[in-house]
Amino acid sequence: MNTNTNITMVATLVSDTSRAAMLTILMDGRFHPASELAYMAGVKPQTASFHLTKMVQADIVTVEKQGRHRYYGIRNSEVAQVMEQLLAIAPPMEIRSLKQSSEDKAVRFARTCYDHLAGNVGVQLTNSLLQMGVIYEEEKDFLVSEKGKDFFGDFQINISQIKKKRRSFATKCLDWSERRHHLAGSLGNALLERLLELNWLERIPKTRAIQITSEGKKGLKETFSIDL
Repeated sequence: MNTNTNITMVATLVSDTSRAAMLTILMDGRFHPASELAYMAGVKPQTASFHLTKMVQADIVTVEKQGRHRYYGIRNSEVAQVMEQLLAIAPPMEIRSLKQSSEDKAVRFARTCYDHLAGNVGVQLTNSLLQMGVIYEEEKDFLVSEKGKDFFGDFQINISQIKKKRRSFATKCLDWSERRHHLAGSLGNALLERLLELNWLERIPKTRAIQITSEGKKGLKETFSIDL
């Protein structure tokens, strides 16, 4: 029987605690220098560089060079989705401090899942779009209704342009903290970017957590009937 040994290689990479920590950090969808990843993962810079090289070679992580500096990020949305699914079946992290508890609550409430919105707010937003008839479910994806095309157009999201991108359009992504699906794909990314552009959401530095602004609370309630 032929066995795909590449599966073993990838599983071995992800099973390492330090590499798993760095991959989780990179789930914010941004590029980070090795020194920052080392600090956030609690390892030495040399150790982080070693692990990052391994993950680049395995095509899980990509690297961009700017002068003498190197910045690392998740290879693509497919890798990010696999990571989110692994987090969904993993046992919960043991909370050992008030800081960890606060960070965990923030990430569960609203966070980036690579390039789209996840957490309680992400799931609420997806459910609202379903209830409004803007999108509807298929087996593995969401589809945009005729009403949805008008809705997104009014919200200044160009559906036709988004569909031209070489990636999945409106994928279901299993949310690890909510155990329900949120909207991913190029549409999920466009929605997140629009909410950031409107200043309804703000990124919190050095974390995947997303903060809802006062304008965001008002806008989400008026537009999506989400009361936060």
